[in-house]
Amino acid sequence: MASASETGARGERAVAEYLRREGYEICALNWRAGRYELDIVARKGWLLHFVEVKTRRRGSLTSPEEAITPQKFRALQRAAAAYMARTGDQSEFQFDLAAVEAAPDGTMEVRFVERAMEFHW
Repeated sequence: MASASETGARGERAVAEYLRREGYEICALNWRAGRYELDIVARKGWLLHFVEVKTRRRGSLTSPEEAITPQKFRALQRAAAAYMARTGDQSEFQFDLAAVEAAPDGTMEVRFVERAMEFHW
């Protein structure tokens, strides 16, 4: 059985592949600056997407969607501001969730929810 960090890394790769297939340009994977961290930064057209990836094994007690808390969203907002300041990007942006469930056979089911954070808080 894969460790939680291995499962998480596989989930992030699955989401990056999903986004590429859907026409997104991947700008950054696992972007870090000090205490700030963003899973995936992607662009589609004129809009920048900060994508939080949550991966769980199928059958886990909590769903990937339940892992996003108001505290996590505030941390994402601070990280996004740091990214924008570092890169000088002034694009419009939004926060999205990629909920991934890992099946026992190794397949990954990706559910992409645009503007997930704004709708839930």
